[in-house]
Amino acid sequence: MTFADLGLIAPLLKAIQEQGYTTPTPVQAQAIPFILQGRDMLAGAQTGTGKTAGFTLPLLQLLSKNKPASPKRKVRALILTPTRELAAQVGESVRLYGKHLPFKSTVVFGGVGINPQIKALANGIDILVATPGRLMDLIGQKALDLSGVEFFVLDEADRMLDMGFIRDIRRVIELLPKKRQNLLFSATYSDEIKTLASSLLNNPAEVEVARRNTSSELVKQSVVLVDDTRKSTLLGKIIQERGYKQVLVFTRTKHRANKLSDYLQKIEISAAAIHGNKSQSARTKALADFKNGAVRVLVATDIAARGIDIDALPHVINFELPNIAEDYVHRIGRTGRAGCSGEALSLVCVDEAEYLRGIEKLINKKLEREIIEGYEPDPSIKAKPILQGRGGNQNGGGNRRTNNAKKSTGEAKPSGRTGQKSNPQHREGKKPAHHA
Repeated sequence: MTFADLGLIAPLLKAIQEQGYTTPTPVQAQAIPFILQGRDMLAGAQTGTGKTAGFTLPLLQLLSKNKPASPKRKVRALILTPTRELAAQVGESVRLYGKHLPFKSTVVFGGVGINPQIKALANGIDILVATPGRLMDLIGQKALDLSGVEFFVLDEADRMLDMGFIRDIRRVIELLPKKRQNLLFSATYSDEIKTLASSLLNNPAEVEVARRNTSSELVKQSVVLVDDTRKSTLLGKIIQERGYKQVLVFTRTKHRANKLSDYLQKIEISAAAIHGNKSQSARTKALADFKNGAVRVLVATDIAARGIDIDALPHVINFELPNIAEDYVHRIGRTGRAGCSGEALSLVCVDEAEYLRGIEKLINKKLEREIIEGYEPDPSIKAKPILQGRGGNQNGGGNRRTNNAKKSTGEAKPSGRTGQKSNPQHREGKKPAHHA
């Protein structure tokens, strides 16, 4: 099958060809025809399978065929994403695929000045890519008119629920025209997503190109057993001795990401940390340096890493296992993308045994264990609960939780699927600023 077989128009086919693509991915092949028919869509697919083009291409085609309801240029398509990096990535896809069509688009997110974004909206745009927090800020300042929206896309909807954006999402939905096409795309296809879909989508077509919460068969997964206090030195040894040139390393908290990045630099391994407390300019620079090879190791927390899309990223290392098993699938999905192979290595201490069991149960696979000579775990060390936040132990993780408990990401973000805020300011009666 080719993109032309999907019924895409010439300007889109030209843009696709210029990007070097010839064959649609499974999610694109299944989703694009349904979207072109005007159907609402619920699509679940592993990360790296081409979901962004799966909704961007047909959205652009439908916009080109439908005459706008108003002669004044209004926002006709709204795409919501959970993080700044993902918003930027989606915005770039809109720009590249729509380069031969007469549409204007812009991306808005927090961490940067709001005034240039207000000016861009005032000049009129067709397609808006936004994070929920900044979108609500713009709505609050009456800088945004959503009355002309014909297409509403929720991208990485599972992560938005994890981050506690459900109330913002519902507020946005209330402001949209009743008649519109809704597309819900998600890296995982959870029961919570189905609940949201039932209230948002009208007789949707359903596409799921991978089993729920499965890990890519292209990713070689293994575990190295090691004491927590020796993880940093072992990580340095692995990177140096195995000659890793580009590796994405995950920690549970911002503090440990900073500490680990500093340690790697001290042993002359170029590294940078990326997390929610970093300024947008710092996050953008760190990601650019990692992509172009100026930085060998990018140390990231879960939320900051969503949206990192690097062709043929060879290695992902879990310095600490996530306390929610589904996040393991998200993490290792950064490698093994677009048909390329990859390697995912997890450094696991005795405290994380429960997390490892939860992950193996979720992916229905027993991960290969390895012990590296000189770094054998001390059998006398007993497992301790992994404490969350300030005052926690060196693991810097979350309270001991089951995988069905409310999620804590370690980021300065809203958290929890119920929309309850865990920010201390909220408990003190102060309204926290939106961040996205």
